[in-house]
Amino acid sequence: MTEAIFLVIIASMSDDIGKILENWDYRLGRVDARRVKGNDGSDKLQMRIDLGLLQMNAQFRPDGKRPFGHPTLLDHFLIRLEKHRNTNGGEDGGFSINPDECAKLQQEAIQFHHRSICNFELDDFEAVERDTDHILELLDFVQDYAAQEEIGSGFQQFRPQTIMMQTRAVGTQLLANNNYNEAMSEIRNAIGDLNSFYSDMGREEMIENSMEIQSLREWLTDIQNEAEEKKPMSETEKLDRKLKKAIKAEDYEKAAELRDQIKKLEDKSE
Repeated sequence: MTEAIFLVIIASMSDDIGKILENWDYRLGRVDARRVKGNDGSDKLQMRIDLGLLQMNAQFRPDGKRPFGHPTLLDHFLIRLEKHRNTNGGEDGGFSINPDECAKLQQEAIQFHHRSICNFELDDFEAVERDTDHILELLDFVQDYAAQEEIGSGFQQFRPQTIMMQTRAVGTQLLANNNYNEAMSEIRNAIGDLNSFYSDMGREEMIENSMEIQSLREWLTDIQNEAEEKKPMSETEKLDRKLKKAIKAEDYEKAAELRDQIKKLEDKSE
């Protein structure tokens, strides 16, 4: 018995990740992620956590598994639903997923959530968009087909953060190309979706208290201000902006000069 325990200890020592952790400090309140090559040559994502690290495949399911031979567990259930429809005249009636199946789908959603956090930290916003799409589709599926309605409702706790993260990813890509109007439109739509979500859930008070809505509102304000700063201005508008700054700084001599310049430009345009 003692010999067997000793062999197990020796075997586990070869899998010790202590050296990796020594060279990668955990920082409280920070998301530390990196992309590495796995022994199989594929890309892996790693996230540092307080007691070690999480490692995920960069493609398909983060844990690398193929449930029932499919890329994801959601794919398996979508195919099962399609087969049900084909044998029931295109109708969904009678199709459901049991609590154990819901729990497994929840595990998949959490895995994709972890990976989307890593990809966001690594500025891979297309990957964030892809993974959050998967989570939202999964949430819709469980809400529609969970055998127990309360389970489907319970899943929806993941929706606000997923919507916010997806909006951040899409908006950041648009801003990188100076598409301010499109970015602001995406944010407004997301805020509208979250407002509708809380109303449908009977949680109207969350419209004002939601961290996700508040975060998106603040981001929208920042983008509006930045867009205003970058908007091409006439000479009069430029002088008017300088005038406001001079007045705010109580530099009244400068303000008087700027007023004179503005008046001259206005007189010329008449």
